[in-house]
Amino acid sequence: MRKQKGMTLIAILVFLFLFLPLCLIVVTSFGTAAAIQFPIKGFTLDWYAKALQSDTFVSSFKLSLMIGVLATVLALVVGIPASYALARYSVRGRNFIKSFFLSPTVIPGIVVGYTLFQYIVIKLGLPIFQGLLIGHFLISLPYIIRVVGSSMEQLDYSMEEVAWTLGCTKTRAFIQIVLPNVSSGIFAAFMLAFVNSFNNVPVSMFLSGPGVTMLPTSLLSYMEYNYDPTVSAISVMLMLLTMGLMFLIEKTLGLASIA
Repeated sequence: MRKQKGMTLIAILVFLFLFLPLCLIVVTSFGTAAAIQFPIKGFTLDWYAKALQSDTFVSSFKLSLMIGVLATVLALVVGIPASYALARYSVRGRNFIKSFFLSPTVIPGIVVGYTLFQYIVIKLGLPIFQGLLIGHFLISLPYIIRVVGSSMEQLDYSMEEVAWTLGCTKTRAFIQIVLPNVSSGIFAAFMLAFVNSFNNVPVSMFLSGPGVTMLPTSLLSYMEYNYDPTVSAISVMLMLLTMGLMFLIEKTLGLASIA
């Protein structure tokens, strides 16, 4: 009985501190007032239209999408072979290498962003786009290593060894046998890494520059001088995008567990 009451209390607290604010954001995105207020006095879709017609938000969304996809693809190119090597062979210092790859998820985001700013922008003087791409690649790689590495560790490599004995090269066996068997893990890793890159604030904030900003940075800049429901409308659209991607991840992992 006490456990049930405790679980009920936890559920109420989670709703009050997490879901209730999200519901308020959704409701206020349809308000007619010039500033965010609750309860709303009317219903309108003008704030969604304003967000979609804003050159700043549209360009920053496109940049976030481009950087997210490119950074995640690069992370896959590096992370898949690294995960395979760590899972397949007795690499000396394997635990240390894993911890090194996963370190960006342990270090506070503001520290990662500032460190990358000091090195990429100040030390190397790279252009903004290249700097953002490198920064988001580094924060995407841990998710690839973690998810793909988990799939690699659970894989039975006997079929690959049979292919070797039949004259198949290691590269061909890897492409035709290993990769298809961990394809669901690769897809899930891609989605998780992309969502993390797309929604990242610290790295985007430190590495963005004049005229080249990611969507989270554009939102923060907009909120410094404006407090209208445009931000709520964009937040709702981002929530829907994230929920859609997470649904795909869950479905993919569910199908993988059934298989």
